[in-house]
Amino acid sequence: MKRWSSMSKIFTRISKDIIIAVKEAGPSPDANSKLKALMQNARSFNMPKDNVERAIKKATSKDQADYKELVYEGYAPHGIALLIETATDNPTRTVANIRSYFNKCGGSLGVSGSVDFMFEHKCHFKIAAANVDVEMFELEMIDFGAEEIFLDEEDGSIMIYAAFGDFGSVQKALEEKEIEIISSGFERIPMDTKQLSEEQQADVDKLLEKIEEDDDVQAVYSNMV
Repeated sequence: MKRWSSMSKIFTRISKDIIIAVKEAGPSPDANSKLKALMQNARSFNMPKDNVERAIKKATSKDQADYKELVYEGYAPHGIALLIETATDNPTRTVANIRSYFNKCGGSLGVSGSVDFMFEHKCHFKIAAANVDVEMFELEMIDFGAEEIFLDEEDGSIMIYAAFGDFGSVQKALEEKEIEIISSGFERIPMDTKQLSEEQQADVDKLLEKIEEDDDVQAVYSNMV
């Protein structure tokens, strides 16, 4: 569901998330679980340590503006629902840009709640699978909010999915069990998907590319297959 155009964009977006996390709960990863998770994600993307430290330092600077996390909803061509997560220091600029992308590409920016109900907000964790019995582990983690646990055959890791609000309890349980968290984060998963022809998909992709290129955009989700 998430599409990144380049590694530099990934680093920029992780840096912005780090700044938001530090401003919310301080620069110590031991006392800031969100920051700790972001630092793990940075490592999983091979983001240089200097970049992470620079983002933390930037967040504590008096000159650093506050970012607002805003979600925009709308429809791409052919009835495809879109959810757009942003982090911006200028909401007026951001909404104007998002609206212009929809207008130029035959879509329509909706009001809050217009498509949100079509997506489930989930958290996920990727953990090292060494010495882990998946079936037994799933039974143990259900008590902490885990809803789905499975082996990722591509890299041999284990994926855990839970409700958005259970992120903290799952993270704490994994840390208490001394299980290595490779990465973690949040996703908006469509409850129903829609398949398009190649030509129709190209129309939607044109809009997605414009939105994803915007510096204020953190992630884009759709119900297109």
